[in-house]
This record gives sequence, structure tokens and C-alpha cells, in this order.
Amino acid sequence: MESRERLDIGQSKAEAIFNVMNTNSAAVGAAGEVTLNLRDGIATVTFGHPKGNAMPGALLRMLAERISEAGAEPAARVIVLRSGGTGPFCAGASFDELAAIESADQGKEFFAGFARVILAMIRAPKFIVTRVHGKVAGGGVGLVAASDFSCAVGAASAKLSELAVGIGPFVVGPAIERKIGLAAFSAMAVDADWRDAEWCERHGLYSRVYSDPSALDVGIDTLAETLAKSNLEAMVQLKRVFWAGIQDWDLLLTERAELSGRMVLSEFTRRAISGFKKR
Repeated sequence: MESRERLDIGQSKAEAIFNVMNTNSAAVGAAGEVTLNLRDGIATVTFGHPKGNAMPGALLRMLAERISEAGAEPAARVIVLRSGGTGPFCAGASFDELAAIESADQGKEFFAGFARVILAMIRAPKFIVTRVHGKVAGGGVGLVAASDFSCAVGAASAKLSELAVGIGPFVVGPAIERKIGLAAFSAMAVDADWRDAEWCERHGLYSRVYSDPSALDVGIDTLAETLAKSNLEAMVQLKRVFWAGIQDWDLLLTERAELSGRMVLSEFTRRAISGFKKR
């Protein structure tokens, strides 16, 4: 059961705070949680999961919904995407859920969750600024790539880990390739090792890198406050320019989810995921 609470803090409705979260503590532990807060024109979407901010299907559904909600909220002028804790920004797909997939249809539905989040991000008519406070792997790299601007700390290494478990970054690939180019995307996909934040900034995955979390937060706050006071129509039109030519992505990402859903059932991938879970 989900609850939505809107609190009037004695200011205008445009300055109200939204809190959206799963109120069932057991469900939160299994599925993670996503919150949406709005203040002074800045909508902050925060996701979290106890296992390194990994992403099971339920969290992906909540995240896509909250991003779409923030995009549709008239009082929101910019969206900040972040994750909880001080560890990884995002560990990618949940290995527990990958290991539990028993059919191609189940696999397709799981990977379609990443497609829905990416489509929600690029279709939200507001800039999305992503705060990358730690390492990011697999599908999490796709979230960063689908952002309009990303800020990271120097310790925020990134990798595409899919090939290591016998699949590929198929669903998130189009967003990553569009952001950093085919050569850099190919390098990340083939050599599934960590790239440091300097490499990520040089290739365009990160827009700006900061020395530490405190500097990161100052930078994010300053940029978000500036954007919240900027011309919304200009930002909307700029975002359309950034993401022009993706009309076929509904079909493309669906096909990629289907491909991933089949491949995750292979014996190679089953063994690889089991091995990673035992580490």
C-alpha cells in the first residue's frame, strides 16, 4: 500500500512539500523505497535499497512513476535525482530478482522496468540533474546517461557489468551510446571494468566532478536553484533538442528488454549470478 502526503507549510502551494513512500516496512525492505519532495520549484526524487541501491522491479516501477509525477507537477521546474546512503549510487539490477526469473516473459518484464525509467526521464518536460555520490554499475549507468546533467564525486567510478554475467547492456545501451558515443560505450560494454570519474567526465557521462560529497551538494544545490529560477519554456525546448530523434525508442527498448529477458535464462548467466551472490 502506498500513501501520498501533501503538507502545507504555510507558504504557497508551489512551495509545498510532497512526500511519497511505501508505508509497509517489510515491503520497503524487499523492494526499496522512492520518495518525492518538492520545494521552491525543485523536485527531488530519491531512491534507495539496502543492497547497494540495487534495483528490483518494484523499485523501478516506483521510480518511473515518481519521475513522471515530478515531470507533470506544475510547481516543479527542475528535477534532482539522487539515491540514499553513502555507499554506491546504484549497483544496477537486483541479483536476487535476476536469479528468481523463471521465464522469458518474466525476464522481459523485469528489464522493461529499466526502459520505463529511462523513457520517463527523457520525456519529463524538465531538466533532470543527477547526483552521483558513489560508484555506479550496470543499469545505474543508464540512469546517469538519461539525465540532462550529472554531477559526481571523484570516487564515483562506473562500469557496465552485464557482460560479466553473460548478458549485455541492451536496454540502457541506447541512452549511454547517445550520451558518450559509440566508441566509449563499446569500450565500457566489452571491457567490463571500472572507469574512474575522470574518464566518465572526459567522455561526457558526468557533466561535472567534485572533490567530495560536501562540494557535490553545494554544486547540486546551486545549479538546481539557478535552474528553478530560469525560463521554463526555454528549458523545455532545450530538452526537446537534447532528446530529438528518439521516437522509436518505445519499440527499441521493448525489443532490447525481450532480448535481455531471454539471455538471463542461459545456464552461463545462472552460474555467473549465483557466483556473484556468493561473494
